[in-house]
Amino acid sequence: MNRDVEMSRLSLNQITTENWSLKEAVDGCVRNDISAISIWRHKIAEIGLKESKHLIKSSGLNVSSVCRGGMFPASTASERQVRIDDNKRAIEETAELDGNVLVLVCGPSPDKDIQESRKWVKEGIESIIPFAEQHGVKLGIEPLHPMYAADRSVITTLGEANVLQASLGSKQVGVIVDVFHVWWDPFLYEEIKRAKGNILGFHVSDWKVPLPDIFKGRSMMGEGVIDIPRIRKAVEENGYHDFVEVEIINQEIWDRPGGETLQWMKNSFAKYV
Repeated sequence: MNRDVEMSRLSLNQITTENWSLKEAVDGCVRNDISAISIWRHKIAEIGLKESKHLIKSSGLNVSSVCRGGMFPASTASERQVRIDDNKRAIEETAELDGNVLVLVCGPSPDKDIQESRKWVKEGIESIIPFAEQHGVKLGIEPLHPMYAADRSVITTLGEANVLQASLGSKQVGVIVDVFHVWWDPFLYEEIKRAKGNILGFHVSDWKVPLPDIFKGRSMMGEGVIDIPRIRKAVEENGYHDFVEVEIINQEIWDRPGGETLQWMKNSFAKYV
């Protein structure tokens, strides 16, 4: 395996260095020969879209994705429309930054009717597909681990995401495979095969035992129980050969110097991904 070629696929998902501004993250990638970045919208908002675009253009970095759209369910039609409008802004931001993929964290139920909320997710995505197509942006449905069903996403398995993608009937929509969210699934490899041609992103981190926190619980690759190389082999066999994002939400890692985190990330990527 040519590790130089493999390392060229490494992308920093910006949440891994949450303590850094977008400028600091861009500069860190350039200094550490990381060729791509996934940008979070709250970091765009801090400095504005125009300055964000300038930073990316001048750096030469690729934008592997923008995080995040979604959060479709809401109690009233007017609230759901507000969320659809925000997703359209996210699509515009992604296009302006020359990103190809907007990651959708689909959202929790506002009440106990989780099935109704899943219907609202489908309706929300359906309503933005033409807008995404006009802007050349793909929509990546990211299933989250079931422990996030109550507060982040009612789409909790890759199987659900595949069914949703198929029901929408649009190649503008695909799925994101994040190892932290899907590694436990007994049907994972069948569902990765089912997603062939529709995988829009691959995210890596690890599941350390015991889990340090529910939200800020991800660990650096190699520290936990996930068989990352096997999952990576499966997504590649089923058509995904684009950037591999390191996405780690962990307070202890956030508290480290960002440059140190990037070096650790590169070393772990080379060894465990």
